[in-house]
Amino acid sequence: MLPHVDATRYVAPFREGGSLPGLVEATDLGMYVVKFRGAGQGLKVLVAEVICAGLARALQVRTPDLVTITLPEPIARYEADEEVQDLLTASPGSNLGIDFLPGAFGYDGARPPDPDEAAAIVWLDALTANVDRTWANPNLLVWGGHTWAIDSGAALYFHHSWPRRAPDAARFAAQPYDAGGHVLAEVSADVSAAHDRLAARLPAAVLESVVADVPQEWLEPTDWLPDAAAVRTAYLQHLTARLAAPAAWLPNRGATR
Repeated sequence: MLPHVDATRYVAPFREGGSLPGLVEATDLGMYVVKFRGAGQGLKVLVAEVICAGLARALQVRTPDLVTITLPEPIARYEADEEVQDLLTASPGSNLGIDFLPGAFGYDGARPPDPDEAAAIVWLDALTANVDRTWANPNLLVWGGHTWAIDSGAALYFHHSWPRRAPDAARFAAQPYDAGGHVLAEVSADVSAAHDRLAARLPAAVLESVVADVPQEWLEPTDWLPDAAAVRTAYLQHLTARLAAPAAWLPNRGATR
């Protein structure tokens, strides 16, 4: 279960992203980049963030800590920007807080991670089908001399189809991954050679723990998934099936260099 805090002050919006995340101060005196449940992408983006961050930690990929964060009802009253005010008003209940890394700067290739660390990030993105880690949108930060992976909301795309059709873990497992445009393609070690080492860090118990961290209220039932428990099971089945079929999605050296 993710730690929980309450927001005390909305500080500023981050206008680089389409979902308009905001910098928020909380009761633990921490500062968090908050992704709001009321944003246009919906709750599934928050679910992807939690699952991918949990997998990253298991793989020893640096990623900021996460919390759930509740906004007090009056917080929107003091915001002059109408767009931000509407977003805050539309986000009652728990939202996703991402630990703010002060002084971090966006990845530009000047200080790349070591080849094995880069391979772990590429492998994670291949496993979760995260296409949003390119030079157009690296979604990496450099902080404390290290590379940190952020913004995995575009991963696990399969869940966006659940309202329209039944989950199909086998279909996701068989989807290839093109790592040629990955921002770390040129500095990564051979991802296929790293597979056994990385996959060993994600046994069934770890996958279950990662999926269990997703707050129940973010798991949206569908006609095929009648309750949160069924949705949680579907995520676990998709990850398990993908791990069991690496030949379909695992980038080789030629795909990453």
